[in-house]
Amino acid sequence: MSLAVGAASNSKNMGFDENREEGGALDNHGNENEATEKISRQMSETSLSATEDETDDEGSNIELGPQRTLKEELEKDKDDESLRRWKEQLLGAVDLENAGETLEPEVKILSLSIVSPERPDLVLPIPEDGNPKGLWFTLKEGSRYSLKFSFQVTNNIVAGLKYTNTVWKTGVKVDSAKEMLGTFSPQLETYTHVMPEDTTPSGMFARGSYSARSKFLDDDNKCYLEINYTFDIRKDWAAT
Repeated sequence: MSLAVGAASNSKNMGFDENREEGGALDNHGNENEATEKISRQMSETSLSATEDETDDEGSNIELGPQRTLKEELEKDKDDESLRRWKEQLLGAVDLENAGETLEPEVKILSLSIVSPERPDLVLPIPEDGNPKGLWFTLKEGSRYSLKFSFQVTNNIVAGLKYTNTVWKTGVKVDSAKEMLGTFSPQLETYTHVMPEDTTPSGMFARGSYSARSKFLDDDNKCYLEINYTFDIRKDWAAT
């Protein structure tokens, strides 16, 4: 699911799914969760450290090393060529100037757009307070669409970045979804992500006004953007 409700083939079953979860966590090189788990164990001093106590076979706590900023971590072994290459392969090309000297990563959502083969991209303005005034957008019933967004990561690695969305109609929750986006290194270039394509429900009972809440969170549940908004599903797209 993207910004609105899930796919459906008729008004009796509008595709609402309380616990749908799509996608898998990937890093910015397309590596699977194995890479994230590896860096969590090998570089426990970064923000990717495990958030729960780990125990050995006899139950004693493992001593984790001191936390360091990403810049400190990258510079710590810069004279060790093999270790430096391993880190670059694992983390990607990290710009030291953009890495910052703080432990906390920062993620800024730069743009949000609704993409549909039926119309030009609909760019959604993001208010500073995260609460668009009035109707934010209108979707055509039975139309294919997806959400595209771009974001920038600074200071440190952000682990387990995910997108969640909850939709209500007349005060009743009708849809809830989550998509894991992955783990991303800080860099000057922006990241772009396109959500899986969805189809809006159709029919008399699908049309009308909805309220929704979207969030971008990491694996520590730090929220980088929360948007509370309303949207409509109608017989046709809103006039441009």
